[in-house]
Amino acid sequence: MSPSTEKFSLDKELSWLSFNERVLQEAADSSVPLVERVRFLGIYSNNMDEFFRVRVAEVRRATLLSSLKDGRNYSRHLMAKIQTKVLVLQERFDAIYVELMRELARRNIFLINEQQLSEFHSQWLKNYFTDHLKRHITPLIIHKNSDLVKHINDDTTYLAVCFYTKEQRQYALVEVPTKNVERFVQLPPEKTKSRKYLILLDNIIRHCMDALFSPFFEYDSMDVYSMKFTRDADFDLNDELEQSQLEKLTKGLKQRLTAEPVRLVYDRDMPEHMLAMLTEQLNISNTECIIPGGRYHSFKDFIGFPNPGRKYLENPKISALDSVLFNRSHNYFEAIRQQDILLYYPYHKFSHFTELVRQAAYDPAVKFIKINLYRAAKKSRVIQSLIDAVKNGKQVTAVIELRARFDEQANIEWSRVLAEAGVRVHHGIPSLKIHSKLFLVGREEQGELKLYSHIGSGNFNESTAKIYTDISLFTANQDVGREVAQVFELIEHPYRRFDFNQLIVSPYNARSKLLELIDIEIKNAKAKRKAAITLKLNNLVDEMLVQKLYEASAAGVKIKLLIRGMCSLIPQIPGISDNISVISIVDRFLEHSRIMLFYAGGQNNLYLCSADWMARNIDNRVEVSVLIQDAQLKRMLMDILAIQFSDNTKARIINKDQSNPYRERGNRRKVRSQIAVYQYLVNYEKKCLQSLSQQTAETNS
Repeated sequence: MSPSTEKFSLDKELSWLSFNERVLQEAADSSVPLVERVRFLGIYSNNMDEFFRVRVAEVRRATLLSSLKDGRNYSRHLMAKIQTKVLVLQERFDAIYVELMRELARRNIFLINEQQLSEFHSQWLKNYFTDHLKRHITPLIIHKNSDLVKHINDDTTYLAVCFYTKEQRQYALVEVPTKNVERFVQLPPEKTKSRKYLILLDNIIRHCMDALFSPFFEYDSMDVYSMKFTRDADFDLNDELEQSQLEKLTKGLKQRLTAEPVRLVYDRDMPEHMLAMLTEQLNISNTECIIPGGRYHSFKDFIGFPNPGRKYLENPKISALDSVLFNRSHNYFEAIRQQDILLYYPYHKFSHFTELVRQAAYDPAVKFIKINLYRAAKKSRVIQSLIDAVKNGKQVTAVIELRARFDEQANIEWSRVLAEAGVRVHHGIPSLKIHSKLFLVGREEQGELKLYSHIGSGNFNESTAKIYTDISLFTANQDVGREVAQVFELIEHPYRRFDFNQLIVSPYNARSKLLELIDIEIKNAKAKRKAAITLKLNNLVDEMLVQKLYEASAAGVKIKLLIRGMCSLIPQIPGISDNISVISIVDRFLEHSRIMLFYAGGQNNLYLCSADWMARNIDNRVEVSVLIQDAQLKRMLMDILAIQFSDNTKARIINKDQSNPYRERGNRRKVRSQIAVYQYLVNYEKKCLQSLSQQTAETNS
């Protein structure tokens, strides 16, 4: 069976918008603490910014290219559907924002504008503007020959200003300097401390606009409206042989700074002459999205919305767990040597990983360290430990992916810092992104070199580890360690051939291995034996693998999918995907871990992965999946999967209509999987402690 891909596949861009709609559902959900709901507006907005910079930009380029050819222009049709959906979501966003402001006011928290200021607060803000804000603002005066595309920043809120005199109109742009000053300012109490007042930088600047312009311009009146625009975030990395990867990327980043706009968001009350001026100056054509919005933009800053009120307005804190197996050992290498260890962030402390790197940096038995770095924290303890390791005479290799989108500049800087410290820095394979999450230590023990490996689903980033759910496997399995070492070797020497038995490695054996694993389930189903596939991924859009899952479903394989983001597969199509169900979970943590479980005749082959099922991850990146061999760890992950698939609080059903209905609870007990997984791991660590205590007691007796 080979169903038509177009007929039985959802556009990934529309599927992504459906995912972001689930984020917006969290902002609308009255069971979510109020301040967290406001922050979800920020998450939604930040997601939408990246969507336009990357995915809409791709569609726009395809539209422009297809306009040069004859025939049906599907890209233009898709762009129209995207714009329609975006406008619907924008209206919903605005309505939710208004409702949340009312809810905050009911709790004596007021986000006010410049027209609602008392005389006391008005004077206080004028002083604040003079003392803290004005130094960061230099207006951009617009003339006929101004090049706004070149001179204004991407995804930054600007206030568009028009000065009116009897003879003419003069325009200017004022950047809201959120990179230098917090977007929200809490005003001092005036008459009572029970009322909390917040104001946005935008409105402080509006309030003090005359202080900026009156010393230099004469005008009768002034209009001020907000706007922001979004550029194409892609750039050309040409193949000039004389340029290094670093030089090409630096050149590409400069291209991004002046790339073409793909979206203009403006205050819907903006007068037509001002909008016309902006579209002309920004070279906005009818292939871009021009979106009317409310008074405020760059809502991504609302991710950091402060809570001046009571604690119940935020999620209760969850204390990250210690790993008993790590803490009860003489050192971390001893702990890993005794048994494989698995950590699940943010439920477990990420500091266990940073402690492993720190110990490796000065352990005299450690001879070398190798690591993949895709995204690092701004203040990275991992990188500091790598530098310390060099000082202690270790051989340190860091594979830094320069093309980690929006982290390119940071990774260029980390490359410089590490190289200057003596770390051997490698930038991977020009044609492939390095997205695997590997850490390898070679340690001399009793005259032999022993390998200690980390394979995970998430970045070595202390910041994101607090909000992304990710899994880390630590193992002293030498077969696994040798294959991890081979991955590092093939990154440096891609022309060599390697055989992988313990690992699935993109792009070398991933596609063939995944198809083989599905074929085994198909064969068992056709033989009337139990066959099942369970996948937890961020995205599922690879056409070949989607078709293979359809084939498996038609053969009778029971397939359960937990997909956070894009899913082009359509479940429950009669005769095609009857045996496939798909859910998505959006909650306080970003679901980022990736797990594959194949029944395999009762063997339950379970893999921890760094890759989604997208063509780019399977064919154009170095990704690593590892088979979990420890029976206890396999049981743990299978239990966690069972908890997640039983979620009836934050789980949405993915269907053909992309309507995101919540899974109905019925008479079943309430299951909120992220909280339930945390409690499961609390109990797991207690059992580990009891087991170790019992072993100690038996040894001493």
